[in-house]
Amino acid sequence: MLTQRSRYALRAMLYLAEIPPGSPPTPMNRIAQEANVPRKFLELILADLRDANLLHSTRGKMGGYTLSRADHLISLGDIIRVIEGPLALVPCVSRTAYRPCKDCHDEATCAIRLAMMRVRDETARILDGTSLAEAAAKELAAA
Repeated sequence: MLTQRSRYALRAMLYLAEIPPGSPPTPMNRIAQEANVPRKFLELILADLRDANLLHSTRGKMGGYTLSRADHLISLGDIIRVIEGPLALVPCVSRTAYRPCKDCHDEATCAIRLAMMRVRDETARILDGTSLAEAAAKELAAA
């Protein structure tokens, strides 16, 4: 299940993806208002996204946030991994945070592991294959 924090991050990033490249940085207050995200949560989320090099921040009166690269080069998977960590539902199928399950007798034949591996692969395929540009275009088309 996608957490509220991830949904907020996605909404903020989708809003920033709609801003034309080369525009001045967008203030946090505007992002919070337009993306409908509480400012206190947004501050922490934007810091995580900035630390992961998905955003640039500019300080000062004319400061704010911009995407660190073109919106077609940032995937939904990139954003969710920053906020949530690995996409895998169980640690034994994670590509970045693998841990064996404590109660598993044989990883090679574990039906749960095999199913969760397929879930992880399909989830990653869809999220990594969907850029901010594509998601924003679909959002605008649906409106």
